[in-house]
Amino acid sequence: MGKPVGVREVQKALNLSSPRLASYHLEKLEEAGLLKQTSQGFIVDKLVLENFVRLYRLLVPKYFLYFAFFAAAMLFQVILFKPFEITRDYLFSTTILAIATAYFGYETVVTFLKKEI
Repeated sequence: MGKPVGVREVQKALNLSSPRLASYHLEKLEEAGLLKQTSQGFIVDKLVLENFVRLYRLLVPKYFLYFAFFAAAMLFQVILFKPFEITRDYLFSTTILAIATAYFGYETVVTFLKKEI
């Protein structure tokens, strides 16, 4: 996932007081399964927060943004753009919006419940 880094590189990059402190944190990350130690150094084993987006201090599943977009489009379609006479085109577009809203809503809930960090 990236190039291997050594203890001293981590110490300097994070401005830690000693290599032992950097080693301690690297060992904890390795125990958590986020890093793997190789002969060249430590390498990232798992992407962290790949399914989340940070909004200010809040972490939300990335699918939530798509869900919000399609839900808003669905509301506009049904409330503001409803024609006097229901046509086949209106039903088709409303169905597509409903399917997209349901899909991204489902993915949001699944991602949030997994807490796949």
